[in-house]
Amino acid sequence: MRLRNIKGADEAVLKSPWCIQSPEAQKGSWQAYFGNQHPIHLEIGMGKGQFIMALAARHPELNYIGIERYTSVLLRALQKMDPIDAPANLRFLCTDAKSLADIFGSGEVERIYLNFSDPWPKDRHAKRRLTSGAFLERYRQILAPGGQLEFKTDNKKLFEFSLEEIPAAGWHVVVHTFDLHRDAALNAGNIMTEYEEKFSAMGNPICKLIACP
Repeated sequence: MRLRNIKGADEAVLKSPWCIQSPEAQKGSWQAYFGNQHPIHLEIGMGKGQFIMALAARHPELNYIGIERYTSVLLRALQKMDPIDAPANLRFLCTDAKSLADIFGSGEVERIYLNFSDPWPKDRHAKRRLTSGAFLERYRQILAPGGQLEFKTDNKKLFEFSLEEIPAAGWHVVVHTFDLHRDAALNAGNIMTEYEEKFSAMGNPICKLIACP
């Protein structure tokens, strides 16, 4: 369950030096914002930030932007940031993924990560799933040629939905597995999210796919 309505969360996100306000103003100039020509990678639904923080520390040659809709969740990530040693290649946005095309220019993003997204299990909510055709079209608008989408989940039904939805939207599933931690090739260098650690400890296999438009 996502955290909501933590007192002071809205103000903390608004004042944080790591949270970008009015991100639409940076559309088409994100590399200039970071002050380099490094590729831009996004995590949509970053939660408490464990995954993207580890990536940013491991890859200083890349720029990372974590997107989280709820201030009370994003606050948990901000509380982990070291004021003295925070990675210069990491920033956060508090926004809805529906607005991606208003924030990023065509071809401006090299990679998108989706980790343990809300499965929205009811059929009538299928369009809200982050691997639905509607969201895939948004990703297509901002991904660079050769750009990729990486998706991890422990929800087998959502994964099976994604394996059908992605090619139906004109995308190509490059590789996939229903048991990431037993797949030596795909698991090499894997960084676990908080949810991944929790679900793995419960014995749930983790599914992963990589796709491109």
